[in-house]
Amino acid sequence: MRVFITGASGWIGTALTTELLAAGHEVVGLARSEASAARIVAAGGTAVLGDMQDHDLIVSEATKADAVAHLAFTLDFSEFEETVDNEVQLIGKIGAALEGSGKAFIAASGTPILFGQTATEDDVLDPEGPAGARARTASAVLALADRGIRSGLVRMPRSVHGEGDRNGLVAALVGLDRQLGTAAYVGDGQNHWPAVHISDAGHLFFLALEKAPAGAVLHAVGEEGVRMRDVAEVISAKTGLPAAAVDPEQLGVFGALLGGDQPATSTATRALVDWEPTGPTLLEDLEAGYYTS
Repeated sequence: MRVFITGASGWIGTALTTELLAAGHEVVGLARSEASAARIVAAGGTAVLGDMQDHDLIVSEATKADAVAHLAFTLDFSEFEETVDNEVQLIGKIGAALEGSGKAFIAASGTPILFGQTATEDDVLDPEGPAGARARTASAVLALADRGIRSGLVRMPRSVHGEGDRNGLVAALVGLDRQLGTAAYVGDGQNHWPAVHISDAGHLFFLALEKAPAGAVLHAVGEEGVRMRDVAEVISAKTGLPAAAVDPEQLGVFGALLGGDQPATSTATRALVDWEPTGPTLLEDLEAGYYTS
């Protein structure tokens, strides 16, 4: 199987590339720079230079592939609406090119934030909520299932953790803690974040490409909810920073995200594609010093 991946050199893209190549598949990855292209080639894939604005290139590669994994996204909040507009437009063009082919088109998304309720695969992203900025993208992907494309979503939790993570939310939290001089939590710290190890996230994407039915919504959730007070206490032990509650306004846009109780389940996902996460927990990766050394 020839798989085209946008974001192939990224955190999840690298894990998926490794899975696919180990299973004997061919990987073609979109790379925005020579450095990204070199990482794809070093992993054993083939790189094509371009970015999310290169619609003709991306549609061409999607047409030549047997399956597509869409992982690329630029978090430029100064042009966020324009970025989403471009992505939705691109998905429409891919849909027109792949219509009736039955090919897989699996895209990354985020688990819903329901604040105090456990999010399931049946819950939809709130376009007005903290995790709903890409709700339009998610809807565009799922709509492809009505056009004879085996489209679906793999929704990622707040933490996709592991050795080498430098850009995820846990890495950002540790960096913010160092700036504040405090291993921070909000309120009593009893709120929860869902989490998954990077190896398990990559494997679920692999399974989705192989066998998820059209219109599937999958949750890459290894742990339904890790208590944020526990996260702060491990960071405290590893860094020497005192663990303490902070005013969420000190954390800027991170405040609501850190303070919200947002567990999620993957029960339906595990049954649908026979996925069973086996990687280390978030607290185990923090204990290992991957985020604090």
